Amino acid sequence: MNKRTLVGLAAWLTLAVTGGAQGGATTIRVGAFPNITHSQAMVGKANGFFEKALGPGVKVEWKTFNAGPAAIEALFAGAIDMTYIGPNPAIQGYVRSNGEALRIVAGATSGGAALVVRHDSGIQKPEDFHGKKVASPQQGNTQDVALRAWLLAHGMKTIDKGGDVQVIPMANPDQLTLFLKKELDAAWAPEPWATRLVHLGNGRLFLDERDLWPKGQFITCHLIVSTKFLHDHPELVKKWIRAHVELTDWINGHQPEAKKLLNHQVQAETGKALPPAELDEAFGRLQVTYDPLSPSLMTAAKSSFDAGFLGRQMPDLSRLYDLNLLNQVLAEKGKRAVQ
Repeated sequence: MNKRTLVGLAAWLTLAVTGGAQGGATTIRVGAFPNITHSQAMVGKANGFFEKALGPGVKVEWKTFNAGPAAIEALFAGAIDMTYIGPNPAIQGYVRSNGEALRIVAGATSGGAALVVRHDSGIQKPEDFHGKKVASPQQGNTQDVALRAWLLAHGMKTIDKGGDVQVIPMANPDQLTLFLKKELDAAWAPEPWATRLVHLGNGRLFLDERDLWPKGQFITCHLIVSTKFLHDHPELVKKWIRAHVELTDWINGHQPEAKKLLNHQVQAETGKALPPAELDEAFGRLQVTYDPLSPSLMTAAKSSFDAGFLGRQMPDLSRLYDLNLLNQVLAEKGKRAVQ
């Protein structure tokens, strides 16, 4: 484990004591990204759902990130207690901390990611990616790993692996700028950024990632919690999970209203809302769920290992999940347990 990781873990162990207390109220610090794939977080921010569910004795402090690796660093540093995040950064954080720092406690989203190519990039088939510049949100994040795995499956390697495809990790908003400047040929992006690249960046949908998975289902986002916070505040985490499940059901049962709230929050955080047609298109590529879809995470872990992000041997992920509180909530609501 490198020095940076050790320093981060030391900070996590010393600072993530109670999630913070201000004026007698417990503060829970929660990370999320301004993406449609973080629907529960965006809607919950917009309408105060979690604050209402947790009660007046709890303050929710939201933290915004562009991609997963940055959120993991914040968790290591004790700056957040839980976060909505994709599978690959969660796996990497778990491995870097020798299985100590975090646990997956619920699913959040299935689907909602796509490979978009610039219309005039000359890309018509997979082989055309040779020599091209392709963006991902951040090195090692979920879409970055999916991109590298897809290239490898089609006989291509990135430049750092001796190939000729240049993968350029960058913030999602910057991808649109470089599409318009014709300095990028393609991007593997989560929603709503994939749809924005299509409608605003002269892009074309090349691949909906759902087409690569059985039944079109794969985990794009789930909820992870610091193990210390989970140990110290199990009832608070259970309240959050209960609210998460209820909000998931509400979003699925009230999609028009939920999409308006989601779009309002995305606009507040990014400065730009999606036109209704684009919002419907982007939302149509995902499923809001509390099911962690654990088999898809194990596949993602293998892809991350093959891409060189998990060390020299496939790690043991047997303690990565702690679904006890989720299944307690589901049992109380008469719902089927998840695994």
